[in-house]
Order: sequence, then structure tokens, then C-alpha cells
Amino acid sequence: MPKQSIETGTDELLCDIDGRVATITLNRPEARNALSDHLTPALRRMIKQCGDDAAIGSILITGAGTAFCAGGDVKGMGNGIAKAEVPLEDRIADLRTKQRTLTGALVAVRKPTIAALPGPAAGAGLAIALACDIRIAAESAIMATGYARIGLTGDYGINWLLTRLAGPARARELMFLSERIDARRCEALGLINRVVPDSELREAAFALAKQLSEGPQVAFGRIKDNLDYALRSDLLDSMDYEADNLVRSARTNDHKEAVRAFVEKRKPTFVGD
Repeated sequence: MPKQSIETGTDELLCDIDGRVATITLNRPEARNALSDHLTPALRRMIKQCGDDAAIGSILITGAGTAFCAGGDVKGMGNGIAKAEVPLEDRIADLRTKQRTLTGALVAVRKPTIAALPGPAAGAGLAIALACDIRIAAESAIMATGYARIGLTGDYGINWLLTRLAGPARARELMFLSERIDARRCEALGLINRVVPDSELREAAFALAKQLSEGPQVAFGRIKDNLDYALRSDLLDSMDYEADNLVRSARTNDHKEAVRAFVEKRKPTFVGD
């Protein structure tokens, strides 16, 4: 099947389908792909659309140019007159909804998600990257929380995501100091899975996304269920949950195909059931 472009509703967000891989590209390179009133709603729609589409096996999110996403538009934050007229509780409710339908929805996707970082990921942009299952970064990429530098406390799940991935002590360091952390240190902290030369990022990221898109989708979904459940349960409950998912997975056609392929010494062809 030839590569297919999907209409996102704005030039600030691109989406291409190549095989079973959906590549979503934040496309405001002149603003380091900072979120905007056009880009962000489109990103929400595409996460849901690609997440719900059974023909898509993996989702790759990246940024155009030399940045992943600089987060919110800090310059626009200075114009708070209109926002000040909105009641406090309404603003809180609005942000809660926006968070749940962006990074909340991204974490909830039951297929593999990959973030490819050609450059900086900061603030809410960092939260988007951390909400993906796997992060692959160019050597020149950096991460920064950024919130404390402008007197803010974090949103889009950044505090939960950092604590889960780097641990509470490192999460506090990263949030308090808002330092720019290079890709190699991010890899050491567990925030990035792989670092590759800048010139190899897009090819390496797509190859990884393609590999995952051709994998056992039912099993991937249940693996994500297992890992999510493990965060909120003790060992015995987690093992009980694993037992249920493993026995159910053993009844799938994908498992039977994998066993046949192993015996026949060939690559399995998964069909997603």
C-alpha cells in the first residue's frame, strides 16, 4: 500500500500512513513546534483516530525541523486579560479536559507509541514524549521541564510521568531546576530508550515503529494493560492479572501463528486476533 497522507484540519500537524505505521508530525518548525490553538486540537483528534483504527499497528510522533516540541507558547501566556475573565473553576475544568484528551488519551492507546526527538522536548512537549511507550532521540536532542522557570507547576501529566520513569528524587530535581538535559544523560535517567546520530533518527524511528506495527497487537495491548496495572497493584494482584491475560492470549490466532512460525523457523505473520 502506498504512503497515504491524512487530513488533520491544519498545516500545523501532519499525519502519514505508511504500511501499518501512522506518523504524526508537529509542524511548526519556526516555533520549535510549540503547541497552539490549531495544532493541539488536531493532535488530540489524530491520537484518537489513529488509536482507534485497527489498520494502524503503531503510532510514531515527531517534530518537523530541529525540535520535537517546545511546549506551550510562553509569549502568549503574557496576554492573560481574556483568561482572567473566565471563572477559576471553569479554567481548571477546561485544563483537566484538555489534559485527559491529549496525554491521557495517548497513554491509554493500546498499541505501541513511539516519540522521535530530533531536538528539544520541553514543558508539555516533554509530557507528550514521556506519554509514549518508547522514546528514540537524536544525539543533539535535549529535555527540559521548564515550568519552574516561568513560575508554573507542571501539567499534562509531567509530574506523574517523570516520577514513574525517573523516580521521585530525579523527578524533583528535574522539576525544581528545569535544567536542559542532553540526550545521553536522559538515556541514563531512563527518560530516553535509544540515542542515535542526528542523521539516522528518522530512519531508525520508522524502522522501530514498523517492527512494532507488525507485531502481535492483541498481546501488545494486554502487555500495556499488565504494565499499567502493575503501577497500582501489589505483586500478588499483578501476577493474578498477568495470569488472566496470558491464558486469554494463548487462545489467540496470533499465538498459534507464532508457535507455527517458531517450529517452521520463519517470521510470523500476525493478523491481530
